[in-house]
Amino acid sequence: MSVSHDAIDDLTRRGADRGVDLRPGLDLVEQRLAGAVDADLPLLTEAGQHLVAAGGKRFRPMLVLLTGLLGGGRPTDDELVDAGVVVELVHLATLFHDDVIDGAETRRGADAAHVRWSNTTAILTGDHLLARASELAAELGLEVTKVMARTIAALCAGQIREVQGSSQARAHGMPSVGADRSHYLAVITDKTASLIASACRLGALRSGLPRESVEALTVYGHHLGMSFQIADDVLDLTAEPGESGKAVGTDLKEGVHTLPVLYALEADGVHSTLAGHLAAATDEAIDAALALLRGHPALELARDDARLEAAKARRALRDLDSAITPGVVREGLGELADFAATRVG
Repeated sequence: MSVSHDAIDDLTRRGADRGVDLRPGLDLVEQRLAGAVDADLPLLTEAGQHLVAAGGKRFRPMLVLLTGLLGGGRPTDDELVDAGVVVELVHLATLFHDDVIDGAETRRGADAAHVRWSNTTAILTGDHLLARASELAAELGLEVTKVMARTIAALCAGQIREVQGSSQARAHGMPSVGADRSHYLAVITDKTASLIASACRLGALRSGLPRESVEALTVYGHHLGMSFQIADDVLDLTAEPGESGKAVGTDLKEGVHTLPVLYALEADGVHSTLAGHLAAATDEAIDAALALLRGHPALELARDDARLEAAKARRALRDLDSAITPGVVREGLGELADFAATRVG
């Protein structure tokens, strides 16, 4: 999932202008991430630092800090910062693993870890980051540990679901399943929304918010993650090369049918043609599929779904405890939901 630097920079800048500056907290997250990937084995340290040093938006730690502020916390509170490090370590671990599964050659402008070293090194580095995340989660308490253990399980299930619904299932020795809209929603619930929901939940938990607000912010995070992922899947088909942070049509080339593709496959008149292009999977066939999809109403149907999920995220904020007064943090969470919807047009 890619999130615009401009949107985050704008949110942090406006927050700082109004007395809510996330940057000191995010700076601490960055420092502690660097320390968390250190290992006794120099190779593990080097490989772990490979993605940390490549940067990133730290979107999930930012959500931890934002939701923590709703409970009266400060961006530099140790428990909020450490919770932000936990979710980012898990996110980074999934990137190491995903790049091996997908055969991606680059990540954040650098060679993917499995390209620079090997599949074995990349997988074990990802495992090391999960172990460090689990260790740090345990220091934050039993509930945080349970939340992150369940999230890691969901991330694994989401990846397996995605492969099972793709043309690569048999190559991985997995039983193939039919990829339809319900399957797609199950994939992104596990693979994307689960970690974003958990980031919001950890911020709410560690700042001592009432249980009803913890649940409301978890629901908010779920729908925010769903909206962002659906929007990303639209952008994967419509963005100019380099605009979305990955090659256009990546999912098509991997045999993964995302929501706009599924809508198009359900439509009369294009099903056979599009299915033929996708089955051929040559560069020319993928280009033809992209051209067909870019002119099809399926894109707008998927955009509508992204907007609906964003609206559900905003609606969840209404269920926050009445003692939490409206302010820049609550407004910022709402604006993130708006951004998720508007970036796809």
